[in-house]
Amino acid sequence: MNLFDEATLRKLEQLQLVANQVRVGVMKGDRRSRKRGTSIEFADYRNYTKGDDLRRLDWNVYARLERPFIKLLEEEEDLSVHIIIDGSASMNWPDEPENDENKLRYALKLAGALGHIGLSTNDLLTVTFLNSGGNRRWGPHRGARNSLQLLQFLETASASGPTDLNQSLHSYALRARRPGLLFLLTDLLSPNGYQDGINALQSRGYEVGLIHLLSPDELDPPLGGDLKLVDIETGHDAEITLDDATLDMYRQRLQSWMGEIGSYCSRRGVHHIPVNTHLNWEKLVMQTLRAQSLLR
Repeated sequence: MNLFDEATLRKLEQLQLVANQVRVGVMKGDRRSRKRGTSIEFADYRNYTKGDDLRRLDWNVYARLERPFIKLLEEEEDLSVHIIIDGSASMNWPDEPENDENKLRYALKLAGALGHIGLSTNDLLTVTFLNSGGNRRWGPHRGARNSLQLLQFLETASASGPTDLNQSLHSYALRARRPGLLFLLTDLLSPNGYQDGINALQSRGYEVGLIHLLSPDELDPPLGGDLKLVDIETGHDAEITLDDATLDMYRQRLQSWMGEIGSYCSRRGVHHIPVNTHLNWEKLVMQTLRAQSLLR
C-alpha cells in the first residue's frame, strides 16, 4: 500500500502541528518559528533523544553530569507528538483494504500525513498501533530523514481482533515519558468504552485530538430485509429484520451516541473531529484540522 506520492509529501511539509493547551514541562516557548537553531539566545535544556543533532549537545554539562542534554534556543519549542491508531478488526471496514473509505486505510494515511508534518518540523514523534496481536510502536524519532521508515511501518499494519481502548490508553498514559499533543484515530467501537482512557491521558498532561472515523454505510446502512449480522471482532451473531422502522431506530441511536461523544469531548477540552471516511483525507488535513487550530 503506497500511502503518498512525492507531490503530496511536499505539500504536507508546508504545514505545522499546533498544541493549544500548553502545559508546564511539556512545551517550551510558543512555536513561533519553524526553523531550528537560528537564535543565539539560550532558553532551556532537555534530555537527549536518539536522532537529535549531536552538534546541539552541551558537552560541558555532559562532562560534569555524565548525562547528555540538548540546548533549546529562544525561537524553539519542544513538542512531543503521539499518534495512536486503533487496529481492531472493526476498523477494517468496508472489507476492501484498497478502498479509500476503509477506516484502517484512512487512519493509516492520516497518521502518515500527521507524522510526516511533525517529523518535517523536528517534533518528537511516536506512533503506536493497537490490536489484539500486541501493540506495535514506532519511535520516538525526530527529523524528516525518518519519514520513509514511518511510512514503511504504517504500510505493514493490519487489523485484527478486539481492542480495549480504556485499558490500552491507561497503559499508554502510565508508561509514556514525554506527554504532548496526542491524536487518537479510532471508530470508538470498543465494548469497554474510551472515556476513562482519555481521562488518564489528560491527567498525565496530554492534549488529545479524538479523530472519530466511521464509514458511509455505518452512518447510513444500505441494507434491508432479513439479515444475519456477525460481529467481526467476537464472532457473535444476531438475526434481524431491517425495515424502515429499524433503520430509523438505528439512526436515532447513532445520533445519540455521537452526541454523547461530542458532549464528553466538549466538557473535557478534547479536540473532537468526527469523520465520514467518504471525506477526502487531504480535505480533512488541509481544512478541518486547520479550522480546529491543530495545524497551521
